[in-house]
Amino acid sequence: MTFQPYPFEKLTTLLQNIEPNSSLEPLVLTIGEPQFDTPDFIQQALKDGSSLLKKYPKTAGETYLREAMLSFIAKRFNVELDNSQIIPTFGTREVLFNFPQFLLFDKQDATMAFTNPFYQIYEGAAIASRAKTVYINLNEENNFKPDINKYELSECDLVIINFPNNPTASVLSLDELGKWVKLALKYDFVLLNDECYSEIYTDTPPPSLLEASLHVNNTEFKNILVINSISKRSSAPGLRSGFIAGDSEILREYMKYRTYVGAASPLPLQVSAAVAWSDEEHVGFFREIYKNNFKIAKEILGCEIPKATFYIYLHVKDALSFTCKLYEKYNVKVLPGEFLGREDIEDNPAKDYIRIALVETEQRTREALMRIKECLDER
Repeated sequence: MTFQPYPFEKLTTLLQNIEPNSSLEPLVLTIGEPQFDTPDFIQQALKDGSSLLKKYPKTAGETYLREAMLSFIAKRFNVELDNSQIIPTFGTREVLFNFPQFLLFDKQDATMAFTNPFYQIYEGAAIASRAKTVYINLNEENNFKPDINKYELSECDLVIINFPNNPTASVLSLDELGKWVKLALKYDFVLLNDECYSEIYTDTPPPSLLEASLHVNNTEFKNILVINSISKRSSAPGLRSGFIAGDSEILREYMKYRTYVGAASPLPLQVSAAVAWSDEEHVGFFREIYKNNFKIAKEILGCEIPKATFYIYLHVKDALSFTCKLYEKYNVKVLPGEFLGREDIEDNPAKDYIRIALVETEQRTREALMRIKECLDER
């Protein structure tokens, strides 16, 4: 198997021969990792559960964790699931890599589609599954929302979408998600929405694909799955707590597969994750930080405030040279969009964009954005 280097490896290569301005403090806005302490009550639960290290964790997850996740889904999305419709996972990255391999193993000439630009693990899963790839391009012309090519979708076995979207920060409405559910049923492909940014929103809570499934009367969630994670909502990426939920028929067989994968979450992490999934107050606290960072970005860069995520997807001419100049003169790192996308028969839809992760404190965010503005004004 041959995999592309990760975007951050490409960035390191791009900047390796550049000496940054040492008179300025380094500021890194490249990775979607919250730069805030995990709340004390979550850390305390982890400490209190440390004695459980003597026990093997169940692949299926402990009851208290499942109940916390099911309660989160019920309260947040008004969707009542049962235990057959959810599997706790060791974060979501491992799911996104191994679920396609499970699903596509017996498919002849398997075809997998995903939004472009994308979280690179989607591509890795397609390569590992020996699947043909179909890119669903997100660009300014389609308002960074996925166009529907019914011919291509009719050939697909698995379609991964990602809304709220990384890196474009676009959001799909309930009706728009509902159209995708209907397509999954009509053309009989599995539709998975990566919803890891669902809790980082500025005003209206974005809908889930699970809600959209009920909205179009697919009450059994046939062909429909979602994943979600605690990493962004709780500033706790190290807890590695996520879930996959939806179609119970698919999940029953996937659960058997997972017993062989060996990705069960250690029990102290499950204890800590359960209290995090059960609390909303701390999520609101972080949400206000990101919302304020967006206001600062609008003030300094004049960009519109996105409905969700903590990313600014900024159009710049020649993003690669801009990224180099910004690092050399202003000691700020951002990520060129084209590292997150791929060329199809036309072009890389993420070319001439940069992704700015607003995951820092107000002071550091303001300083970084002022430097970016200065660099933009020089062009």
